Amino acid sequence: MSAGMAGREAPLSRWTLLAFAFPAAPISAMGLPLVVHLPPFYAGSLGLGLTVVGAIFMLARFWDVITDPVLGVVSDRFETRWGRRRHWIVLSVPIMMLSVYMIFMPQGPVTAGYLVFWLFVLYVGWTLLTISHISWGAELTPDYHDRSRVQGARELLLIIGMVCVLALPAVIELANPENLAAARVASMGWFVLILLPISVAVAVWKVPERKAPRPEHVPFGQAVKVLIENRPLRFVLLADLISGVSGGIVASLFLFLAEDVLRLGKFSSALLLCYFISGVMFIPLVLWISRRFGKHRTAAGSALFNAITVPLILLIPAGHPELALGAFLLFGVNMAAGPFLFRSIMADVADHDSVQTKQTRTGLFFAMLTSTNKVGAAVAIGLSYMMLDVVGFVPGGENSAAALDGLRAVYVWPATIISAAVALILWRFPLDEAQQKANREILDRRMLDAAAAAVETRTLHPGDAQSSGAPAD
Repeated sequence: MSAGMAGREAPLSRWTLLAFAFPAAPISAMGLPLVVHLPPFYAGSLGLGLTVVGAIFMLARFWDVITDPVLGVVSDRFETRWGRRRHWIVLSVPIMMLSVYMIFMPQGPVTAGYLVFWLFVLYVGWTLLTISHISWGAELTPDYHDRSRVQGARELLLIIGMVCVLALPAVIELANPENLAAARVASMGWFVLILLPISVAVAVWKVPERKAPRPEHVPFGQAVKVLIENRPLRFVLLADLISGVSGGIVASLFLFLAEDVLRLGKFSSALLLCYFISGVMFIPLVLWISRRFGKHRTAAGSALFNAITVPLILLIPAGHPELALGAFLLFGVNMAAGPFLFRSIMADVADHDSVQTKQTRTGLFFAMLTSTNKVGAAVAIGLSYMMLDVVGFVPGGENSAAALDGLRAVYVWPATIISAAVALILWRFPLDEAQQKANREILDRRMLDAAAAAVETRTLHPGDAQSSGAPAD
């Protein structure tokens, strides 16, 4: 076996990719309502108010800044016979199920304290699940392009979960329940409660973890220094942080834009549904482009596409669902590109760190990636809801033309400026396919050397191998 052979493993089968990605469907089915539906539900229907709800969801996201790195390190450090990732995914399921029930189907009087407590519990379970799942995906293959297939499959299931959960309100409306808002949110919660344990069971049962060498000990100060000096890491985290602000503003204000500004009424959910369907359809095209031009340049082009197209919102008149549909189908072309390309790029950054430190810190790296995005989203929802109060916007109420124009401005211009900045950052990203292949050669050579050393030890000291439980040659 030659060095680098591990980096030329056969591509993962489609069935393996889909089985691994299956839990992404309930993850997104919960994540989308957390940004789009739950804040308006608690602020409006349950009467907690825009500023209070915005502050709570912002604080909950900042709570993740603490839990994400801790759970990422835990995910890297503690290994069982299942591997390093799958047992944490299984452990997250009961935490998720209890907190989803309490958040999506609130029990008793709902106060700010109730929302804070259960939201914080929910984010602990969600962090444990998502970091372990993404890290597992990053370690399934060492190949530069196959990693994009893994994250592309995960993004596909994420979007399918979003599409399913967005279709539920239309079904609920046909039943004409007494409390439509509560029934919509509850249906989304039940979707997660039913699908989450099934999908996790399939993934854990069908997809094995790829063997990774145990990390060597590196002094804490040296490890932190290398982390700070890791230039590719700084690039991707900065881009992800400000992308989180942009995406958070757009997502958290969508329902207000669709219902109060564009006056789409019952077409609002259908519009979002078509947006995500468009995203599913164009994932293969994004994968082809990234294979041809590289991941970081494709991600930069994706951000530039956002900067150019988002201002079209300013041109859509109220009461014209066909124009809104055309615009959001166009937005959907690019919707999936950024998220899965960022995760694929981060897997390469983790390899770059392993070359420098001889550490395996994939969980920590993806914890930082999810943390930066969540911080961006937290800032987005907190600031955007406060800004709506400033411009005098009232959800579902009588709003002046100035208030509605203010909402459009908050929706469009931050996202446009930030997307242009992300494009510039990623275009200068220093880690390309050639550097990644060189890194894999080094890592594969280390694995071969370690395996050869282990065989030599067993050959020279067969008694020691037998006494330790290892078979002697």
